[in-house]
Amino acid sequence: MPITWPPKLLRSPAVRVGLSISVATGLYGVSFGALSVTSGLDFWQTMALSLLLFSGGSQFAFIGVVAGGGSGLAAMGAATLLGMRNGIYGMQLNVLLRPKGWRRYAAAHVTIDESTATSTGQSDPDEQHRGFWAAGIGIFVLWNLFTAVGALAGGALGDPRQWGLDGAAVAAFLGLLWPRLKGREPVAIAVVCALATVLAVPFVPAGVPILIAAVVAAAIGWVSHGRQDEGLEPDIDPYAEWHPSHHPRPSHHPRPGHQPGPGHHTDNGTNSGGAE
Repeated sequence: MPITWPPKLLRSPAVRVGLSISVATGLYGVSFGALSVTSGLDFWQTMALSLLLFSGGSQFAFIGVVAGGGSGLAAMGAATLLGMRNGIYGMQLNVLLRPKGWRRYAAAHVTIDESTATSTGQSDPDEQHRGFWAAGIGIFVLWNLFTAVGALAGGALGDPRQWGLDGAAVAAFLGLLWPRLKGREPVAIAVVCALATVLAVPFVPAGVPILIAAVVAAAIGWVSHGRQDEGLEPDIDPYAEWHPSHHPRPSHHPRPGHQPGPGHHTDNGTNSGGAE
């Protein structure tokens, strides 16, 4: 019997999104590889950062400090600050996807902005799994492949920024984020944070503008009292009651503050208490 699963898998919307974002982000690895070797790291040091650290923002922060003459400890500190967000992602995804055994370690390593956004952008539990692994594994493979290309090419590429690859990952992530913003307040917060980032770039070291934007977003969120039905769509509640043998497909997405009880049933007869 011929194997038919690859074509079926490629028809998955989450897999298609994951693979497309993998290509865009993977190409960005050329820029990192070239910048790394021109900053003073050799090929194997560059590859170790991509293979073991595997967090684009943290990697660029690390080589930025090194290129500026900073110590290794300072470079590690900058990379750690930017990488803390992945730990927050991991807490949500661990409950949402519930990986078991060795998959827990693999999932932790490929938990990045793009794999998180691809997964949580799906409402179907199976699509959440497919999107996460398609984006995570795809980006890991292509990122390291193109990092090697950039590191080997080195100075032959000239200034890597002249190719425009430094904006590829940013554009890809914005493409995932922007359509999911719902409501005037979330859009306004995104615009204010973007403006704060742009204004901070000329005055602070590389990597700090994104931290400033995060502080601005947190401050606005702390003092604001926006509507509960505004935010990112679809709304994901990974802490809802979960049944291992039953993946419900609710006919609607419950809003924060209005979660149906464990015994509530939707119009199609399925229990809506499971994870979306």
